[in-house]
Amino acid sequence: MSEPVEGSVRDGEPVEQSVRDGEPAAPAEREAERELDQSASGAAYRPVPGTAGDDGADGRFWSRRRVPAALLALLVAAGAGLLLFDIASVRAGRPGMRWRRSLAGELASRPLDDTWVLAGAAAAVLAGVWLVVLAVTPGLRNLLPMRRRAGDADVRAALDRDAAELVLRDRAVEVSGVQSVRVRVRRSRVAVRAVSHFRELDEVRSDLDTALGDGIRELGLVRRPALSVQVRRPAGKG
Repeated sequence: MSEPVEGSVRDGEPVEQSVRDGEPAAPAEREAERELDQSASGAAYRPVPGTAGDDGADGRFWSRRRVPAALLALLVAAGAGLLLFDIASVRAGRPGMRWRRSLAGELASRPLDDTWVLAGAAAAVLAGVWLVVLAVTPGLRNLLPMRRRAGDADVRAALDRDAAELVLRDRAVEVSGVQSVRVRVRRSRVAVRAVSHFRELDEVRSDLDTALGDGIRELGLVRRPALSVQVRRPAGKG
């Protein structure tokens, strides 16, 4: 004997679960209900607009800088090992390496304003500045941070630039009159270059502004980039 029991509410309507002799529904039935629930509530999978208190505080994702760190570690380890070997060789009564003796002699004899000394100092400064920039900047410029869903404060998401460009390009080609389009997405600006083979250019540009503006909003990015649209005729046509 089974009787309907109201369970969870989906899409504003109660869902009935069958109970047989006091036992819950079979796993296969629960799985079927779950699949029906996902197919029926497609609105839950659409991009969620930012909350009223969302001020874009979520910053960019930070890179671990594995490649620069590994290269620097290998360089320092190789230099330290070579220097340690040379010092141990000198302590053992053998002559030092020719390159170290030559370098010491050059540093002792060349003035500070020598071209090679200045070039080496400039290279060392540039390398230091590069390492400092890598240390204080987030990196991962290809990832665009997305707004967090309400109630999911511990979950962060990002959208790849290529995926954002593909979405916006698909929207642009749906505009009447657009023959081809090129989209470039940056953190602060979306640059669109379109070719229109019919309709007035101002009308096509206006429709692109509307369609792509809606598309940028639906991407759900923390920092909404500005939109720049240029429309021209195909080559050889006025």
